[in-house]
Amino acid sequence: MTSPVRLALLGCGTVGGEVVRLLHEQSTDLAARIGAPLELAGIAVRRLGRDRGELPVDPAIFTTDPLGLIKRDDVDVVVEVVGGIEPARGWLVEALRAGKSVVTANKALLAEDGGALHDAAAEGGADLYYEAAVAGAIPLLRPLRESLHGDRITQVTGIVNGTTNFILSAMDATGAGFAEALEEATELGYAEADPTADVEGFDAAAKAAILASLAFHTRVNAADVHREGITEVTAADVASAKAMGCTIKLLCIAARGVDTAGRETVNVRVHPAMIPLTHPLAGVGDAFNAVFVEAEAAGQLMFYGRGAGGAPTASAVLGDVVAVARNRLAGVRAASESAYADLSVRPMGEALTRYHVSLDVADRPGVLAAVAGVFARHDVSIATVRQGPAEGSTPGSGTDADLVIVTHVAPDAALAATVSELRGLEMVRSVTSVLRVEGGV
Repeated sequence: MTSPVRLALLGCGTVGGEVVRLLHEQSTDLAARIGAPLELAGIAVRRLGRDRGELPVDPAIFTTDPLGLIKRDDVDVVVEVVGGIEPARGWLVEALRAGKSVVTANKALLAEDGGALHDAAAEGGADLYYEAAVAGAIPLLRPLRESLHGDRITQVTGIVNGTTNFILSAMDATGAGFAEALEEATELGYAEADPTADVEGFDAAAKAAILASLAFHTRVNAADVHREGITEVTAADVASAKAMGCTIKLLCIAARGVDTAGRETVNVRVHPAMIPLTHPLAGVGDAFNAVFVEAEAAGQLMFYGRGAGGAPTASAVLGDVVAVARNRLAGVRAASESAYADLSVRPMGEALTRYHVSLDVADRPGVLAAVAGVFARHDVSIATVRQGPAEGSTPGSGTDADLVIVTHVAPDAALAATVSELRGLEMVRSVTSVLRVEGGV
């Protein structure tokens, strides 16, 4: 065999520790696949004295100087599993410009400023791989980047956050509210002590930006993604979805379309939505991830598996390490970033969506006509209406009634304006819930 390919590992937490373990346990197989052994040149960590269990490495290779490790002449590939924007951006740009290939799981950095990393990779003639950044061990980014390059992708719809999927699945299965389901997720280790990034949709939005960039050959940043979390989803919403033959999922949706001027654009959004139980994503439960891809020639494709966790993420990291190591030995680099389309991002208001609107209204004649008039004024067509007495009230008593309206497809801005006007009607006590409906219900 040829000389070893030497790795600098930045970070040795849950994922980094698993990378070290797999490098050791699979060293013979990895060397055979690559044509050269993999060796750890060093591991950069924040604190040297932290207990990291029984890792099969010499403690002398640990350092608190990541930049110094990256700059070493004996480092060929940099593997980053630290996360965050800075100082990780500076480290990876330094490595790439120096011609050292990078494997990263840093979704936040890629979504915030992936362009800077791609530019540095082009400048240094290095590879930039990040399969682990979106869906853990699920082979997803490479099919988008390579296997489907001969096709035209029209839409990518995914469940890409395990924490929120566990919470919504628990709410659906037990009838629990959001707070109770979040507490269960925390106790079982599916939710962090501070779950904001997950439940408010920040994590999914970063992944949506990466997926859209690859699918549509356009640089899409996290700031381009419309984002809503699941904190406002109630047990009543879940029950209403069940009554429609639906379930509620936090979806990332990236779709081609045209703007009001007829120009091709992309729309990228993350929000909770009702989807029919017949949709392939409806059966994705627990903390699993799945991504549904629609392409003109290939048709519909689905990628499914565990999207997080130390071992699954480390598996994706090592898959990328094998690829860049092979390229290095062959004296080639992978295809560079494909952003030739450079499509503009369509505002959320122009996205075509459907709404499920729940209203608490006065139970008296003329209310339905008045509500329907609001929808008509905004050119939003009503698909279905369901009306009944509010819990504890008597029909026709003049007290409250529940009114549930599902719309046909309309621009999101028109739907939002409709809901805004409904809130101002005297006979509408409150707009109790607004959810989008996806998947052809």
